[in-house]
Amino acid sequence: MSYFDAASAAPLHPVARQALLAALDEGWADPSRLYREGRRARLLLDAAREAAAEAVGCRPDELVFTSSGTRAAHTGVEGALAGRRRIGRHLIVSAVEHSSVLHSAEVFESAGGTVTRVPVSRAGAVTPEAYRDALRPDTALACLQSANHEVGTVQPVPEVAAVCRAAGVPLLVDAAQSVGWGPVAGDWSVLTASAHKWGGPSGVGLLVVRKGVRFAPQGPADERESGRAAGFENIPAVVAAAASLRAVREEAAREAVRLGELTQRIRVRVPDLVPDVEVVGDPDRRLPGIVTFSCLYVDGEALLHELDRSGFSVSSGSSCTSSTLTPSHVLKAMGVLSEGNVRVSLPPGTPAEEVDRFLSVLPGAVAAVREKLGAPSPRTAAGEDALVVDALGKRCPIPVIELAKVIGDVPVGGTVRVLADDEAARLDIPAWCEMRGQEYGGEEPAEGGRAYLVRRLV
Repeated sequence: MSYFDAASAAPLHPVARQALLAALDEGWADPSRLYREGRRARLLLDAAREAAAEAVGCRPDELVFTSSGTRAAHTGVEGALAGRRRIGRHLIVSAVEHSSVLHSAEVFESAGGTVTRVPVSRAGAVTPEAYRDALRPDTALACLQSANHEVGTVQPVPEVAAVCRAAGVPLLVDAAQSVGWGPVAGDWSVLTASAHKWGGPSGVGLLVVRKGVRFAPQGPADERESGRAAGFENIPAVVAAAASLRAVREEAAREAVRLGELTQRIRVRVPDLVPDVEVVGDPDRRLPGIVTFSCLYVDGEALLHELDRSGFSVSSGSSCTSSTLTPSHVLKAMGVLSEGNVRVSLPPGTPAEEVDRFLSVLPGAVAAVREKLGAPSPRTAAGEDALVVDALGKRCPIPVIELAKVIGDVPVGGTVRVLADDEAARLDIPAWCEMRGQEYGGEEPAEGGRAYLVRRLV
């Protein structure tokens, strides 16, 4: 079985396993106690903090360990906003942030704050100018991920940090996907990360708050971790997280080149091997191990199951995965195709032979799913000047498949109105038009859903 979902959770690094087992025997006591066992646990915790701080590029007393990367993000957003409550109640986030940041923004908004969501390009990147335009006198905090978790696009953090610094606004950076590859550049103020993304154990997050940043931890007071992360420290896991971060950093330069070449091979070969595919994300400014593509006329969940049967573990941002019936917020913000979405994220050490095997299996897997769904073959017949496709009650990618089947039945210049009540149609029909060279005419209310207008150009 080939595991290609490292962006969700990287396999436990061998160094992490060794450190975890050793620390279980030495780091079980309360590090706040003065007896021998407590002092030994404190030494382990302090050493782990120093190692993690060195890797991040901060002072040890600026870094605390939390129970997860999500907890770090929630604490970071809440604490930074509370620390600057006298400045104002305005928060800036990008439209493609991780859900942990976006959920924090929603809570802040429901409590009376205002949130500006900065749009991204079709490649998934923000611009420093967009953040500059979003800044206001009452802006308390801005947030920007270092790299996107779904498509791998690297964000211009140093430039955005400079814009925010000039305005006196702290920038929180979610570095979960990138910190294993290197420190985050730029004059950021708060940083969060998650150990299971770089091969450490789950249940360990990092929260860094630079000196001088106004920060007010929320919730009941707790004396541990500078009052920013309540609860007894999981010292064995923390030690393993720090040890594995140092180890992956030592391997990062070599693996970045190798995995970058493998993902580039996928980016180039997939459109040649599989028709009607859109490779998404920035082609150049991207993380080494992530490549994402979407296949027309394919149910994302069905394709993932097909690949799983062939021995490949991949993930999807498709609107038709088992966890959601709505499109990925990242793909939606980018305006790209969401149906049949596949994210391949290669863990360090992935053999090139396994990537080649994936490329040999993928065309058959896509073809099998398309055949089951009755995907269209090319048609040139012309008929009525206007047709209506009733896809109400049908989920992705069926509305697009039905559209594709009949577009050839109208003459050039003729129109097709697609009736659909699946939210994914709002994203996938315009994306299909762009991929197939047809004109998208917009949407309008219709009984039971929405009507999407498509004009045939070719």
